[in-house]
Amino acid sequence: MNASEIIRWLSPELILLITGFVVLGADLVMRRRDEGRTAAVIALIGLVLALIMALLLAMNNPATIVASTFAVDPYSSFFKVLAIIAVSLVVLSSMDFMKGKSRYLGEYYALLVFVTLAVSIAVSATNLLLVYLGIEFLSITSYILTGFLRNDRRSEEAAIKYFLYGASAGAVMLYGISLVYGATGSTDLVAVGELMKAATGPEHLLGVAAIVLLLGGFGFKASLVPFHQWAPDTYDGAPTPVTAFLATASKAAGFAVAGRVFITAFPQFTPDWMAILGSLAILTMTVGNLTALKQHSVKRMLAYSSIAQAGYIVLGLAAYNPTGGTFTGLNGMLIYLFAYLFTNIGAFFVVLAVERYAGSSEFSTFKGLGKRAPGLALLMTVFMLSLAGIPPTGGFLGKFYVFAAVVEKHFLVLAAIAAVNAIVAAFYYMNVIRLMFFQDSEDETPLQVSSGLNLSLVVSAVMVLAIGILAQPFIAWAVESVQMVNTRGF
Repeated sequence: MNASEIIRWLSPELILLITGFVVLGADLVMRRRDEGRTAAVIALIGLVLALIMALLLAMNNPATIVASTFAVDPYSSFFKVLAIIAVSLVVLSSMDFMKGKSRYLGEYYALLVFVTLAVSIAVSATNLLLVYLGIEFLSITSYILTGFLRNDRRSEEAAIKYFLYGASAGAVMLYGISLVYGATGSTDLVAVGELMKAATGPEHLLGVAAIVLLLGGFGFKASLVPFHQWAPDTYDGAPTPVTAFLATASKAAGFAVAGRVFITAFPQFTPDWMAILGSLAILTMTVGNLTALKQHSVKRMLAYSSIAQAGYIVLGLAAYNPTGGTFTGLNGMLIYLFAYLFTNIGAFFVVLAVERYAGSSEFSTFKGLGKRAPGLALLMTVFMLSLAGIPPTGGFLGKFYVFAAVVEKHFLVLAAIAAVNAIVAAFYYMNVIRLMFFQDSEDETPLQVSSGLNLSLVVSAVMVLAIGILAQPFIAWAVESVQMVNTRGF
């Protein structure tokens, strides 16, 4: 593979890298003149260019591995597109929200570009060392973004808690990698899979131990219970646009890496990691939903809701079917994540609009929103229905595919627990709708929303409905995207 081919295969990542430095340079020139608007525009242009290149590489190009460590295949392309879209919406919503909150907004937008690059590296990694570096790069940039509001004590506290949990999770994951290397002498995922094929007795137990330790890192990013303790306080204290990123693209990266590592490196351990993931799904759904019921803040409720949603998403991996078929589990996970991206980002953006106006995200601030901002209330209704999994939204399609995969694998107890959890979750989602349309507010002042945030909200709502109503193209894309280079079963 010559230099020009390497540049072509790595073009999305190179564009993001260059864009990040250009944003920093532009901020040095324009910092005191436009409060980061130029930096935001440059970041958006770079993200759009990276999105175009990621889509072009995904079309009619054979899957390949660059430098023996970096996969360019339909699976990684799916998550790159997801991350770039998520961060683009975050940038749009931040242009008004972050105005006046910092002197260093160029750094903020540069970090958003770099965090997209981190996701891109992590989801493409085919070597455990690059997996670790990608996740750590993602974590470090996320810590800084979480604590970016330096004069906000809640933001600083959120960043410290996130960092402490992240450092511990990273150490645990690295220890798991060391076990794998000690057992096989390799960190390449395909080589590990071949060498672990005949693992029995002590070697098998060592493999299971490595899987559990690796889950410490992957579960941290995906906010699976019991690796979730950082999420509520971090989501609540971080700037709301950053919270939207952490709850969607960052979470998706955790699932993407877990899927590639377990399917490629541990095919002989599939029953083991499926059982572990099934148990984590039950814990995550139950803890997330029951705790969300007791919250007094919509933002904090959505934080616990995102933990519960991670439990539904991991059902796709827990019901993985390597022989293929309509419901492979993995395709359900991808559909769910794509629908969840627009649903959760949209919900957090409505919270952002209310929070900016009312100064808080308490449930009481949503009373009478249907009168004060009927458009905003209607959009929030769409997002709440999608989170609850009610048709014709994207959330329904995602839940249908992961639930169907669980039933097809005859994990009926797991399916029943997931169904009960979905009913419990519907209660607190519907409660937000009740407050908006059936409760009166003492303040009848109309609520104004910035143009950038409006655009992000409309795009999110349109996509939530499009995924649910015009489902076939998204299903076909997810089915094609489960193909991983050098893996078995596809």
